[in-house]
Amino acid sequence: MSKHLNEQLVSGKARIVEGPEQVRRSQVEYDRNFEMPTALYGATVGLYLAFIAIMFAGLSSPGLIIPMAIFAVFIIAGFGVPAVWTRLGDNESEPMTLGKFKQAGIMTYTGRLAPRDAAIQMLILPVLIVLWACAAVIIAAVV
Repeated sequence: MSKHLNEQLVSGKARIVEGPEQVRRSQVEYDRNFEMPTALYGATVGLYLAFIAIMFAGLSSPGLIIPMAIFAVFIIAGFGVPAVWTRLGDNESEPMTLGKFKQAGIMTYTGRLAPRDAAIQMLILPVLIVLWACAAVIIAAVV
């Protein structure tokens, strides 16, 4: 590699000084709990597992045992890994309690959200998926 040598360095007139002191920055604290109560996450996992159970019970077939078990494992892993992530050593924050959530709601990007509205937003998709499973099983039973 080539290095640019200036005239002062070549003539020996350059001064050697110590570099600036490196300030070690501490890690920024992140809230890995997303400020939502654990009960809402448990309800979400329960609804997704209820979808798998309804589909397995309504469309039971020996060929579906392994795929349904794999889906259940993926759901548990999909929510289990973030649950472990919130309990890492660097995480000082605690999840919001259900009482505090009912009292204060949650702050979102667009402003404060009432507890009922936040719960509806969080649980609407899992509830619709469970209702979809019920409809699919009913259609399969009728046809």
